[in-house]
Amino acid sequence: MKKFVKISLISFLSLFLSAMLFCGIFVCVNFVKYSSLELDKSLILSPTLAIEVYDAENRPVKQENSFSRQNCKIETLPQYVKDAFIAIEDQKFYSHHGLNYKRIAKAGINNLRSHSLKEGASTISQQLIKNTHLSSEKTFTRKIKEVVLTQKLEKAFSKDEILQSYLNAIYFGNNCYGLEEGASYYFSHPASKLSLPQAALMAGIIKSPNKYSPVMHPDIALKRRNLVLDEMLKCKFISEEENLRAKNTPLELNLQTDNSSPLNSYSEAAIDEACKIMNMSAKDIALAGLQIHTYLDKDCAEYLSKSLESEDFDGADYGGIVIDSHRHAVIGYEGKSAFKILDCPRQPGSCIKPLLVYSPALNEDLICPETQILDENLSLAGYNPKNSDGKYHGYVSVKNAVAKSINIPAIKVLSYVGIDKAKAYAESMGINFEEDDNSFALALGGMTKGVTIKQLAQSYTVFPQNGKYCDAKFVEYILDDKGKILYHHTPQEKTVLREDASFLMTDMLKEAASTGTAKALNSLSVPIAAKTGTVGQGKLNKDAWCVAYSPRQVCCVWAGNLDGGEISIAGGNEPTRCIRKYFEHFSSETEGAFYQPDSIVERQIYLPTLENDHILALSPPQASERYKKTCLFSVFNLPKQIAFDDYDLDTHFDVKISGEVVKVSFMAKRDLIYNFFDGDKMIKSLFNESGNKEISLKIESELLKIETISKFSEKSDIKTFKLKKEAKPPKKKWFV
Repeated sequence: MKKFVKISLISFLSLFLSAMLFCGIFVCVNFVKYSSLELDKSLILSPTLAIEVYDAENRPVKQENSFSRQNCKIETLPQYVKDAFIAIEDQKFYSHHGLNYKRIAKAGINNLRSHSLKEGASTISQQLIKNTHLSSEKTFTRKIKEVVLTQKLEKAFSKDEILQSYLNAIYFGNNCYGLEEGASYYFSHPASKLSLPQAALMAGIIKSPNKYSPVMHPDIALKRRNLVLDEMLKCKFISEEENLRAKNTPLELNLQTDNSSPLNSYSEAAIDEACKIMNMSAKDIALAGLQIHTYLDKDCAEYLSKSLESEDFDGADYGGIVIDSHRHAVIGYEGKSAFKILDCPRQPGSCIKPLLVYSPALNEDLICPETQILDENLSLAGYNPKNSDGKYHGYVSVKNAVAKSINIPAIKVLSYVGIDKAKAYAESMGINFEEDDNSFALALGGMTKGVTIKQLAQSYTVFPQNGKYCDAKFVEYILDDKGKILYHHTPQEKTVLREDASFLMTDMLKEAASTGTAKALNSLSVPIAAKTGTVGQGKLNKDAWCVAYSPRQVCCVWAGNLDGGEISIAGGNEPTRCIRKYFEHFSSETEGAFYQPDSIVERQIYLPTLENDHILALSPPQASERYKKTCLFSVFNLPKQIAFDDYDLDTHFDVKISGEVVKVSFMAKRDLIYNFFDGDKMIKSLFNESGNKEISLKIESELLKIETISKFSEKSDIKTFKLKKEAKPPKKKWFV
């Protein structure tokens, strides 16, 4: 046993020493290989990286998206600002020569244990090199380059110069590169005015700007800030009293809401999308010199911008997006908010109804646009919904319920489809749900998180695209620094609805844009379909939406307060007017018409049956034209009933004479008119009644005629009765 242990130990040591020798040789060889790397001093003195973004015509997009647009001067910063970053990032910064060997050794051991390169042990100097010269890939080769350039950095610049460049290069989240940008965004004042707790907060963000974002995760950011303050206390940068006072200070955010911020620009959205496509950070894309070519249509973007600016949103956040539904391309986008709108899902309100409720029901052949639904007080699985106007409207057609955005019919139709099946349809159109999204409140947009403006807009492309769906993209293609194509958007459509269901949904949404909640669009010359949505009650709303589409484009406008405040805006007002002003720039000739598939047919329905019995029935040929209505149907879901096809006008009349009165008994039928004649003179008319009837008539002549007429057709029938009255006895004469 001892011999086995001894042999094993020797074998392990041999392998370990061999590995160490190999690593040493590898490191030495690569140090020699990369020792000739040049330090770009211009990137250190002015650490500004730019990404080239181009529009659909290959013209540079002039919207701002460069990093470190404002640089701070280290001599203007309070000492505690510099100390905060040193305390949490590199406490030996002023004593080492670029590398902290103790931290490197500790990180190396931890990396061996985890079999990864998770820990980097980077000093401030190394981080500056990484942010200005190298990509974010975690490889030994990149680490060696980092060490070589860091050593050259320390020889070329003073510590204060390195710290200043570092503070101007690091990322603080929300498109803020550099401390000056970060201070301006989070606190609306320059870095030189940062307080101690604000400086600690800024220093805490940089480890993970998403995780420690004071906007999205204030509680986590607060804990991180306090950790920085504790590290400053350990380093004796601040006193215990200063530490305690700073910890007791709230976050004090004062977010910048200036329209000039590129946070919600098309350019910034394209960069974010490119980062996901390439699985690279924005900094790495800039360092690699990649060119981002987008679908941005300069004219459409200008029309959208002017339309948004024409409305007074009363301080609310707002955004607008335009998608070319044929190419699945985002051709225009703009927003105003202190938050990144495309990253903030909101409850969609009634805009979810066509996606989750009505188009699935059409596709499942459960409804037609003229299907009648009773709008009434409803309790469904403990859910008691109300209509926005607080009223019930009796029987309404599906088409009218969509146009007027009546809530109760939508919830009933969702119950016909089933929540799980309805969600599956909506998910196929790009809508995401949480596990808890399982109530009938979904029919009214009651989601845990909701949808983003882009998700909602691209989901509506299903309808003008005849039931086909595909994610829309900002980026058309990406080139490397040598012009080689690295990515090209090739839309892959999938069919999620039948053509007939898609067309009928569009036809109903055209009614909403004509006479319904989006009737502000009815003056447009282009074919337009639309749906509005308002989350809230009366003037105290949370979100206001309108999404509208022509045969070619989908335009969606949203307004709300991402900080949780309320707005006095409704979907049918400002958002709809913005969309109207946008589409006013287009003509019907350029847009064409909505495609009508062969599976859509015209049929005439019989109005009395619809109005009286609330049943869809085809009209018989003999019906009067004024009682017919021509409607569109799917060939897969035609009405199966024909109204009174075998209706019998013949009625049995029992006629009896009682003295001078003629009594007529019969079984009356609704929708028949009964006219009674004394000879040729009509003396009574009875209509729209049913059941056993007995009427008394005084007939002067000996001829009773009863005419039976179909109220809704040209049919009639006349029955004649000859009355044999008893002769009156002669009057007796009395003689005195």
